[in-house]
Amino acid sequence: MSSVKAKPVTQCHVVAMPYPCRGHINPMMKLCKALASKNSNILVTFVLEAPFVRLLDQLEPPVTVIMADTFLFWAVGVGNRRNIPVASFWPTSQSMFTIIQHVDLLVKNGQLLADSAKSEVHVDYIPGISSIQPKNIPFDVRNQQTMQMILEVISCVNKAQYLLLTSIYELESKVFNVLRAKFSFSVYALGQILPNFDFGENTNHNDNNYLHWLDCQPRISVAQMDEIAVGLRDSGIRFFWVARDETSRLKELCGHIGLVVPWCNQLRVLSHSSVGGFLSHCGWSSTREGMLCGLPFPTFPIIFDQILNRWRVKQDIRMDNLVTRVEISRLVQKFMNLENDEVKEVRTRASELQRVCHRAIAKGGSSETSINAFIQDLSHCMVIE
Repeated sequence: MSSVKAKPVTQCHVVAMPYPCRGHINPMMKLCKALASKNSNILVTFVLEAPFVRLLDQLEPPVTVIMADTFLFWAVGVGNRRNIPVASFWPTSQSMFTIIQHVDLLVKNGQLLADSAKSEVHVDYIPGISSIQPKNIPFDVRNQQTMQMILEVISCVNKAQYLLLTSIYELESKVFNVLRAKFSFSVYALGQILPNFDFGENTNHNDNNYLHWLDCQPRISVAQMDEIAVGLRDSGIRFFWVARDETSRLKELCGHIGLVVPWCNQLRVLSHSSVGGFLSHCGWSSTREGMLCGLPFPTFPIIFDQILNRWRVKQDIRMDNLVTRVEISRLVQKFMNLENDEVKEVRTRASELQRVCHRAIAKGGSSETSINAFIQDLSHCMVIE
């Protein structure tokens, strides 16, 4: 063995803890993979809540940064008590974040919002958001339980050392600038994190029967959906349905014009040339992937930020409540009519959003620049082994 003493190794140990929900776990996992792939001196430990506090005292090398979902607000206090910097990871849109940050303004106008269903009231006093209708504000300011949770989140974010936003700067630049000016610590718009993903059609699809089915369909002929899609069979439009429950029964109902699967690689399906639309509940991860792939959205929001995200994609063909199969069939037929002027306008808007997204994730784009800046910040937290 060489007698020359090895140089000390500097390493940043990030403990990442997402909120235990698919829409929160997946984007944080992608960010962790991107951090580790861009800098070999970054070590990531990915956990859930139960062992978190115990692990902090047991992990080697010592933990230098905690990256926690913003909704797990108590993690900020854990980090502060141990003198460990905390990066608060916000998994929904920046617009959603600034709305809860200024919830005091909404509370002040609570009765006005409650009565707004009968009027043309617009909320135009939230910094960074020019105007929004009360129906697109995704929570009820009169709900005490919701408000208590929001106030706790706001209080803890203010005590973090970093804020990581999962939106592209260009899509919400006004909101980002407001947030960056508001906080004394670093704020990053990381955008769409896509480690090692190929948008080309030349990848190996042999192991995925659903991708083979898509390969056999005409270009822009499939309306792909994420959740409820009663009535697609009657529309006469080819469709691809991801339904986690009762897959076998649904296959019998759908016939041969569509395909029903319990799971798929959503981004790879959305980027397939045969897919012409995305019937979505508009969770933020799905909204970002749909915009990245240039797809127009018939939307079916259910709860929380899904309502606001529908407004973000600015597309008027939508379903607001539970609707009949006749209504859905009519909607899908209209949406897939490429000669319809309204549909043409929606698809043009989708293409514009796609170009913005691709510029941001390209080499030297705003998303890559932000993640590199965050890694540079992490280098100040590295320890010597």
